Order: sequence, then C-alpha cells, then structure tokens
Amino acid sequence: MPAQTTAPAAIELSALTKRYAPGKPAVDAIDLRIASGSYCCLLGPSGCGKSTTLRMIAGHESVSSGSILLDERDITDLPAAARGTAMMFQSFALFPHLSALDNVAFSLKMQGLGRAERQARARDLLGRVAMGHLAERKPAQLSGGQQQRVALARALITRPRVLLLDEPLSALDPFLRSQMRAELRRWQQELGLTFIHVTHSQQEAMALADTMVVMNHGVIEQAGTPHEVYNRPANEFVARFMGGHNVIDTPAGLVGVRADHLQLAPAEADLPRDAQRMQAVVTDVEYQGSHVLLGLQQQGLALSANDTAAYSVMLSEAAFAARPYPVGQAVQLHWSAGQAHPLRPPARAATALHDA
Repeated sequence: MPAQTTAPAAIELSALTKRYAPGKPAVDAIDLRIASGSYCCLLGPSGCGKSTTLRMIAGHESVSSGSILLDERDITDLPAAARGTAMMFQSFALFPHLSALDNVAFSLKMQGLGRAERQARARDLLGRVAMGHLAERKPAQLSGGQQQRVALARALITRPRVLLLDEPLSALDPFLRSQMRAELRRWQQELGLTFIHVTHSQQEAMALADTMVVMNHGVIEQAGTPHEVYNRPANEFVARFMGGHNVIDTPAGLVGVRADHLQLAPAEADLPRDAQRMQAVVTDVEYQGSHVLLGLQQQGLALSANDTAAYSVMLSEAAFAARPYPVGQAVQLHWSAGQAHPLRPPARAATALHDA
C-alpha cells in the first residue's frame, strides 16, 4: 500500500502566541498548517485572535513566542518586506492622489525599479484583474469593487508566495460582495498562490475556503474543509457559531442536529420507538422563500418577551404549505440517531493542536 502524502505546507504556525499584557493571550499557542496553493479562511467572532494571527504572519505584529514558517523557512522575526507575503487591507489604503497605475506600481518604485519596467508590470496586473482600461483614474473615480481590484493588483505586484486578506469584502454591498467572492476564488486558482483570508462571515468562508479555521478566545476550535466543519462541528461553540444547527442536551450528552434534519410532528402523532424526541411549542414562523424557518421552545418553559427560540426547524415551502404549524402549536421535535453529532467540550489553549 503506497504511503499517504500530504500537500506541502506554505505556512506552518507552531505554538504561535501573542500577549499584549499579563493574563490570557490574544493568540494562545496555536498550531496550524496551511497547504501550499490553498485558500484558507480564519473565521470567528470579534476579538477571537484571527486578525492578530494574520498580522503576525504578515510581520505587522511581533510574536510573543512560537514560530512562523513559510515554505519551511523561518520568517518569525523577518521584516514584512522580506517575508514573501503581501497584505490586502480592509480599507484598501489606496493613495488618493495617485492613479490606479501608480498605486499598483508604488512598491516597485520604492524598490528602485525604473519607470518603464514598473509601469509595464503594473499595466499587466491591472489587465489581469480587468482594470486596464481604468489605469489612469484616481481612486475617487472608481467604484468599491474597482478599488478592490486595484488593491489586489498592488498586493500581487511584489510576486508574493502568500497573499493575506484582512476582511477585504466587508465594505462592499451584498450583491458586490457575492460577485467579488467569485472573483477572489478565481484569481487564487489562476495564480496558484496561497490565500489566507480573515472574515467574520460564515457564508463568505464557506464559499471561498479549502480550509476553514474557526477561532475563539485565542485558540483554534476546529479546522477542516467547509463540509467537515459545517456537518461535523467539533463542539457547541462551533455548532452555534456556524449556525444552522440545534444544540440539544440528551442523556448521552450534547449533540448537534442540523435545522434541516430536525423534524416536526403533531403532539399526538405516534413516532417510531427508537426516534429521539422532545415536546415543544412553536414560537415563531419565518417565511424565507424556498423554505420556512420555525422557532421552537421546549414545552413547559415559560418565555419572556426577550427570549429567543431555543431550537429551529427548516421546512421546504411545499412541506409547510401542506402541513402548516402556527405559533403556539404544541408539536414533537424528533430526529434519528444518525442525524445527531456528538459535541465535545470547547478547545483548551494548553492542548489545542490543529493540522489543516
């Protein structure tokens, strides 16, 4: 049987830690391998350590302890310009007084390249991101999506091995954000570079990533493909953060059940003896086009005006039309054992080890 091979790591983090003050670190001894030529998304709530991790990889933030390797070369203490990485910021940070062409060529000017060579390279990159015809425009004359393409070309002009993106889509409207997601993914595949993208959007990470890294309180809670993370959340935090899951306390411990796998039946219905079940009450009904989302609370629990539904069930529009469930109706929630995924306790900083 041939030996199993793993993709070479473009970036390897080993016990990477950042402390700003005594107490709990902002990033706590994380271990992570990001495969060469892959698209990795660092995901988590505000303050989870994802942006600090990105800035340490970029060289814009010092490392308290641990190491960063790029293609097996230790870059932990190298200045940002010597690392082989490039950063694309959330604000784009384009020079307002320079044209798109001169913005892209600026770093080559700082390196001392002649005007003709740097402008030729800048024009080539602007052409590759479909901005060649707007090369002479200033940033204020460009749309948000066009500015982003200029920022991407400027980041790529130094021919980095790894492109780092800090919430690059957050300033865009929803339609443009969706369009730019597709473009980022296409550019990453065409260029063959490693992209590391920080986002707080689960949808964005699911759409873009080969590897999703879910962080919380400075540690990695789970790393894997979007399919793995969504379908088999490691713990309660990941299940709740990713959304679309119900966290249910059973005699065997906490389990996660997807909202579209949880089923409803009238309170008086006979269910198979081996079905997992719970008596519940419908608390809200949301029509969402192709499906209807029902919120529920366990029967017997009093709800205050500020309480939200504890559980959710997703029904197709046709299924709900055939058997509607109004607010206040008593029902049975049920699920099969195969649709319930056990949830372990949250990751602990001292033992967190994740290999993407």
